Amino acid sequence: MARDRAVSVPLRVAGDGEGPVGARALRVHDAFGNTVSIEVGAEPRPPPTGAFNVTEHPTAEWTARQLLEACGVEEAPRYVIRDRDQVYGERFSRQAKTLDIREAVIAPRSPWQNAYAERVIGSIRRECLDHVVVIGERHLREILSKYVNYYNGTRTHLSLSKDAPEPRRVQLPSEGRVVKVPRVGGLHHEYLRRAA
Repeated sequence: MARDRAVSVPLRVAGDGEGPVGARALRVHDAFGNTVSIEVGAEPRPPPTGAFNVTEHPTAEWTARQLLEACGVEEAPRYVIRDRDQVYGERFSRQAKTLDIREAVIAPRSPWQNAYAERVIGSIRRECLDHVVVIGERHLREILSKYVNYYNGTRTHLSLSKDAPEPRRVQLPSEGRVVKVPRVGGLHHEYLRRAA
């Protein structure tokens, strides 16, 4: 069986003890017809942020481990909202109970009941995965890592007054002309001022 490796992202799903955290599995088909699963955890802070991990062989044990790694023992949220996917098995439920997290299982075919995770997944699909051909698990991991860096450091969010989650300083016209810097392999761009 292939060993899964975590995507290195500067995000953690750490509940503040008050709000829920959404969890959802996303499946992507690569260029060779293989299915690669992405486990997405999302919290409701504006904009919704999340943690990701990728594997070709998702199991309930793997998903339970993702819950522990994403939330940690001290920072566990009070609730996790999840769908009825088979990757959330008995092992996942036991892990949630061990972390004192209550599970809220949504109704069948009702993704709107897990709005935080659906919003993050929608952004990943619309802004990234719909525009690339995934070669395999390693390639998907690279794409997602670049997209998460773009999402946090460059992409503007209306809920943050058109700033990024990692605030940027204002660049004055005296700092040089505007240049286009490619992000996520040229899929998106950042515009910065550079001295001539």
